[in-house]
Amino acid sequence: MPSIELVHHAPGPVDQVFEVYSDISKAAERVEAIREIEMLTPGPVGEGTRFRETRVVFKREASEEMELVEFEPNRAYTIACFSCGAEYRTRYDFEPDGEGTRVTVRMNITPKSLFAKLLSPLSFFMTNTMKKCLEDDMIALDRVVSESEARTASA
Repeated sequence: MPSIELVHHAPGPVDQVFEVYSDISKAAERVEAIREIEMLTPGPVGEGTRFRETRVVFKREASEEMELVEFEPNRAYTIACFSCGAEYRTRYDFEPDGEGTRVTVRMNITPKSLFAKLLSPLSFFMTNTMKKCLEDDMIALDRVVSESEARTASA
């Protein structure tokens, strides 16, 4: 199956951008397509954090259980999910970029079931939709970063 890579410039310093992007518990408040987040593990977000995300995909609600399988504060995190016979791994990397932050997102989809392997040649039809979802998520999160910076500047 194809992989997706996006490079995005987010406003604000790395620590602030990372904090907003990795605050899973507030994602439904910040990203329009996400309808609900149910935290499945207690405590602060980090490696091993599990959650159930319900979002609108292809005009229908879908819920998936996800886990943070890597978490390096202010540097990177990776979310993994198993759905429809495939493993989805999405890694977010954060680097200083002038006055902002460069966010690189890489999503890899690995078919695991026979059915998913048979359908993998058709997966390129989904790639653009998934890429658009990731872009929309980042734009929504950037608004939160910008609002936070504006509040900090006016204080």
